[in-house]
Amino acid sequence: TPKHRILRKGSKGKGISGDDDTFTYNADYTSKMTRVKVPMVSMRDASSASAGGAKGNGSASAAGGASKSAGLVDGSASVPLSVEEDRRHLLEAAIVRIMKARKVLNHNDLVAEVTRQLSGRFLPPPQFVKKRVESLIEREYLERDEADRRVYRYMA
Repeated sequence: TPKHRILRKGSKGKGISGDDDTFTYNADYTSKMTRVKVPMVSMRDASSASAGGAKGNGSASAAGGASKSAGLVDGSASVPLSVEEDRRHLLEAAIVRIMKARKVLNHNDLVAEVTRQLSGRFLPPPQFVKKRVESLIEREYLERDEADRRVYRYMA
């Protein structure tokens, strides 16, 4: 028997015979050593799976890769609002970190550096980076250079 049973099987035996087997969630499961990743199912995958039958592993891989492969934010991809808000905060924190270190930076260099830093989490589109920079300018974290509008200055 396995050490950690997250799901409990209703019938006896090791194999899965078909639609007769039922599985229930084990609410008593706790483990400090084992981490369980549960992929999020997007609404599109859930509706197509319920209408056209189960897709097996395809829905799990599509759900896990949706946030990284598309990298679109701001309603252009099906990203939950909480994820979009978290990405907004991550992006603003990265911009402030970079500008605090560099003090003065060109727009294209800033976008490239932000994308490089956040590529491990998600790929922010340049339009989204620009919106977050504009927001930081409005809140007086950054300012545009008077001579060249494409250059940003960090305001301490």
